[in-house]
Amino acid sequence: MTKTSHKKIQNNLGTQKKDIESKSKLTSKRYDKELELLHIELVKLQNWVLHKGLRVCVVFEGRDGAGKGGAIKAITERVSPRVFRVIALPSPTEREKSQMFLQRYIPHFPAAGEVVIWDRSWYNRAGVERVMGFTDQAKVKRFLELLPQFENVFIEGGMIILKYWLEVTEEEQTKRLKARVDDGRKTWKLSPMDLKSYSCWYDYSRARDDMLLATDTPSSPWFVVPSDDKKRARLNIIKHLLTSIPYETLPTKKVVFPKRQKRGDYQEINYPFRFIPEVY
Repeated sequence: MTKTSHKKIQNNLGTQKKDIESKSKLTSKRYDKELELLHIELVKLQNWVLHKGLRVCVVFEGRDGAGKGGAIKAITERVSPRVFRVIALPSPTEREKSQMFLQRYIPHFPAAGEVVIWDRSWYNRAGVERVMGFTDQAKVKRFLELLPQFENVFIEGGMIILKYWLEVTEEEQTKRLKARVDDGRKTWKLSPMDLKSYSCWYDYSRARDDMLLATDTPSSPWFVVPSDDKKRARLNIIKHLLTSIPYETLPTKKVVFPKRQKRGDYQEINYPFRFIPEVY
């Protein structure tokens, strides 16, 4: 990538950042209200995906602390995990390292009636593997050249692929990573890899820029989400997801509960059940 291309991407992201900063942060009350409405629509989308047998891939990428996990939880907390499946693959095994790179990802692709959400994906090769030196630059370059063709094979086969890059600022990333040190609920999120990658901000910026230029195509575009305001980012992602997958509200059947059976000769057993302590 040329210096001009890098600069153009930086300028575009800088403009987006200023636009977001000019808006006040969402209140919790408004966020909860908007999220409830979006969750209702996600359930409608889920019904449509099942009804039509759609196959959907949603890719989340971004730096450590960009808010990928929170966005994914906001999407999935009110839908079925059998329809909305979250894939977050661990480090490859020795066997997987000997396979073709994309081989370990393909088995997790959606079947009919599934939405697969990737918490990091095959784009690891263009990001962490490149920056951390887990693969050589020639393989990264070839990967980026071939990837649009790979994705087009699945898109032409009827799969819907949505790719989101969550863009966090240096200041906000530092704030979030430090919070993982002090908050006992988040310490598991801070790995040695996070600390190592923290020092490589501009290496990740170059990797991001090259990835966007090579794989942001008309058939499989990247959508960038400024994520310093986590609540606003989550709502915008869900809204965009809903508008990117055409769906209809299926007619609902009236629910009538059947009568419960009569007790008959049933008697409660006299058994010393082991109840958990009522601490609260």
